[in-house]
Amino acid sequence: MEIILANPRGFCAGVNMAIDCLDEAIRMFGSEIYVYHEIVHNKYVVERFTKQGVTFVNDVSEVPEGSILLYSAHGVSPEIRNQSRERKLQTIDATCPLVTKVHLEAIRYARGGYHILLIGHEGHDEVIGTMGEAPESITLVETPEEVAELPFGPDDKLAYLTQTTLSVTEAGAVIDALVERYPHIESPPKGDICYATTNRQDAISQLAPQADLVLVLGSQNSSNSRRLKEIGEAVGKPSYLIDTASELRPEWFEGINTVLISAGASAPEVVVEEVVDHLVKTFNATMREEVIREEHVHFPLPKELRRLQVTN
Repeated sequence: MEIILANPRGFCAGVNMAIDCLDEAIRMFGSEIYVYHEIVHNKYVVERFTKQGVTFVNDVSEVPEGSILLYSAHGVSPEIRNQSRERKLQTIDATCPLVTKVHLEAIRYARGGYHILLIGHEGHDEVIGTMGEAPESITLVETPEEVAELPFGPDDKLAYLTQTTLSVTEAGAVIDALVERYPHIESPPKGDICYATTNRQDAISQLAPQADLVLVLGSQNSSNSRRLKEIGEAVGKPSYLIDTASELRPEWFEGINTVLISAGASAPEVVVEEVVDHLVKTFNATMREEVIREEHVHFPLPKELRRLQVTN
C-alpha cells in the first residue's frame, strides 16, 4: 500500500493563533480559564485543553463574574461581548483575523444601507457571530435553490458575504445564482473563503484521482473538514472523516492500493501521524508527500493577553 500525504493539510494560521493564545493564557494565568464554544472545531484539541482544566461554555451566564473568558477562533456577536461586559469578564479575543474581516464587511455594508446575503451553514458558530453584527440587515442563504425564493427586487441594495470555511465550488454555485438574479449585487474586493480552506480543497481535488481511498482527519462539526471529505466523494473515491486512528475500519482497505491522507484546518498533525503509523504497521505502507502549495501565513497573538498580564 502507498500513502499520499497531502500538503498543505492541518492547522491554518488562524487555528494556530487561537490555540497558541489559549496555551499562552494558561501559562500566564493558570488553567482556570473559560472559552466561549470550542476553541476550534476539533475533538482532540478540545479534550487536550479540558484535561488541563479549561472550561468550555455555550452561554456567558455559565462564566463566574470577573473570570477570564476567551472567544474562540470562530468569532462572536456584539451581544456576546455585551454580556461579557455585564458580567465584568476579562476577555481575550482569539477570533481568526479572516473571520474578523467578514464581520467588518458586514458592518460596513449594513451601515451603507445594503441588505447582506450571507452564504453559509445555519447554526455554524461563525455564521451566528457574523449575523449578530447586523441581524436586521442579513439573510442567510445556503443553496442556489434558495436564491429564487429571496424577496428582494432588482433595485434593492444588496451585497453578499461568505462563511470562510465553505467549499469553493459550493459557495461559487450560490454566488452564480445571486449574480444571475441580481446583476448589480456588491461583493467584497477580496473573497471571504479562507486561503487555507481553498488550499486544502485544491490539494484533495488534485491528488484524489491518484488514490483509491481518501482519509480526512478532522471532527464531524468541522465545516472545512467535511468539505474535504465531500470533495473526495465528488471525485468518485470512498472518503472518510475521522478524528483518530481508532476509527479506522479494516474493511475500508480491502482491495485498496493507494490512500490519500489530508487533515482539516483545525486537526493537529499528531492525529495524522497516528493514522500513518497505523497504516505502516498494518499494511507495510510506504509514503510520499505531495506539496501542492506552500503556506507562510502567520497571525500574531492578541494584544489583550499582555494587557491582562499587567492588570492581573
